[in-house]
Amino acid sequence: MKAYDFNGVHTALVTPLREGKVCKKDTERLIEAQIAGGVQGVVAVGTTGESPTLDTDDHIDFIRLVAKKVEGRIPVIAGSGSNCTEEAIDLVRRSDKAGAVAHLQVAPYYNKPSQEGLFRHFSAIAEVTHHPIILYSIPGRCGIAIEIDTVARLYEKYPHVCAIKEAGGSCDRVSRLYQKLGAEYCILSGDDSLTLPFITCGATGVISVASNLIPAQVVTLVQSALKGQWTEAIALNHKLYPIFRDLFIEPNPVPCKYAMHRWEMLSSPEVMLPLCEMTDASKIQLSATLEELKRTVG
Repeated sequence: MKAYDFNGVHTALVTPLREGKVCKKDTERLIEAQIAGGVQGVVAVGTTGESPTLDTDDHIDFIRLVAKKVEGRIPVIAGSGSNCTEEAIDLVRRSDKAGAVAHLQVAPYYNKPSQEGLFRHFSAIAEVTHHPIILYSIPGRCGIAIEIDTVARLYEKYPHVCAIKEAGGSCDRVSRLYQKLGAEYCILSGDDSLTLPFITCGATGVISVASNLIPAQVVTLVQSALKGQWTEAIALNHKLYPIFRDLFIEPNPVPCKYAMHRWEMLSSPEVMLPLCEMTDASKIQLSATLEELKRTVG
């Protein structure tokens, strides 16, 4: 797999739960809906998949379940990052055996390593897999960014560290990444609401939360933008913006699971503690947005 294979929409899958356990039936339905919607790939057990609260065996079992159902039709990217290098290495090795064909590697959180520490962390991970690695820079959750020089240094030494999920909220940073790394390096938006402006700066896709709910519409938005069909892309982005916004009205993936349950895409909106159900006020707001979405987009 080369970097260009990451262009387009990759869904950061929710992990369907039922009575505290992964719901296999809902998971299989979700995957078929994603493929029917035209997404280019799926991420199993990222933040949206509640990676912080799935134990390691359940984490790997879910990746295996997704890979088995996908059957090679689209890439399965494993959320295999950790703030412990040895744990990340173990997750990568086990994810490879479970059927993942790429890895999403988040910046180590809480312990806040230096840029040299980040380089050594990701280097150690790159040494144990030949599969492509997508770096994940999200300073709002991790407390640190993966600096552009560090990204470039990793790409130079390890060509399979060939993409980044950029969730720092800055078009300027996307432009600087593009200028530094060139068109062959894949930049993916980490925020649905910023996908369109990021594409104008050099990004070529998104790792999306909203595509759990509306895969075909997110795919249409991204493909229209990548083809330079700006009138269509801008108009659709305006229609989708309210759901992009309200899927984060409370901590992800709580609103997304509520919306999917309301649309009968999940049999339960369950999340694992310390996440919990939405407030009544948020449910009212999100429900109104869903009704408007059905009216304007279908």
